[in-house]
Amino acid sequence: MEKIDWGKLPFGYFKTDYNVRCYYKDGKWGEIEVSSSEYINIHIAATCLHYGQECFEGMKVFRGKDGKIRVFRWEKNAKRMQRSCHGIMMAEPPVELFKEMMIKVIKLNKNHIPLPGLGASLYLRPLLIGSGAQVGIKPANEYLFVIFVGPVGPYFKEGFNPVDVQIVKDYDRTAPQGTGHIKVGGNYAASLRPAERAKQEGFSTVLFLDSKENKYIDEAGPANFFGIKGNTYITPDSSTILLSITNMSLRTLAEDMNMKVEKRPVHIDELAEFDEVGACGTAAVISPIKKIVDRETGKVYEYCKDGKAGPISTKLYNTLKGIQEGEIEDKHGWNMIIE
Repeated sequence: MEKIDWGKLPFGYFKTDYNVRCYYKDGKWGEIEVSSSEYINIHIAATCLHYGQECFEGMKVFRGKDGKIRVFRWEKNAKRMQRSCHGIMMAEPPVELFKEMMIKVIKLNKNHIPLPGLGASLYLRPLLIGSGAQVGIKPANEYLFVIFVGPVGPYFKEGFNPVDVQIVKDYDRTAPQGTGHIKVGGNYAASLRPAERAKQEGFSTVLFLDSKENKYIDEAGPANFFGIKGNTYITPDSSTILLSITNMSLRTLAEDMNMKVEKRPVHIDELAEFDEVGACGTAAVISPIKKIVDRETGKVYEYCKDGKAGPISTKLYNTLKGIQEGEIEDKHGWNMIIE
């Protein structure tokens, strides 16, 4: 294996030794297959190509200083994938199949799990696609479930340093009563153009508003949004927001810190009242936000005036990372240790 500079890894694709696969055919799941190929053979009429039958997950594996390998809250990912499958009528992988494939792919690629203390992790990408051929608009009768892995660094190049974010009102990430609450590729495709425009204009990501009234905070690009007001952790509540496992965990940690937690609609005008704001998700964990600019009105909301993340965001980040990496007691039982 090539020598890897764990501390300089980007968040991107990295070829590893193996991936694992399982097909759903004739109404049942088959045997788990191990492959060293980075490619899949797929029918030209597969429903994932034509009708968007596709969903995925993002997970992280950590090697602690104690040498143990930890997977963070994998059951939540397995169940969220089932919800995504249900939402677009795909075969749902059983939780035990998800677990078996996950453990197998981690063990097969142990040499690619980054060393501790360098800000890197092994990223797992479970992917499920409609592989059966259909020309009429209807669900496939065959599916392919794949898990591949790769070592990654921070999602944003800034790491845990504060970023600038742009509010966009001329694009919607999802529609009301649509697929915003599940992790399907179409949601991300819809966000590409405004996100790329924001990057060209000097921002790390975008802040979407609700697509019905265009005045309540929805998603922060590929992540959930949260704000700190006094001793309260506040995050938006909406049927178009993806249920973030990281956000769920941060809310629990905030309660452990004797903070009040509110999950409710958050009006855009409330941005002026927050002491700290950030984006959170598996890839970034927490990305503190330094400045939010409304592209339409030019209004600016500023935080982190000393250039550093706020004290509560910092404590939440360090606590969650500490649990994931085995440095802090896992009193909620979130980690599974892979032998």
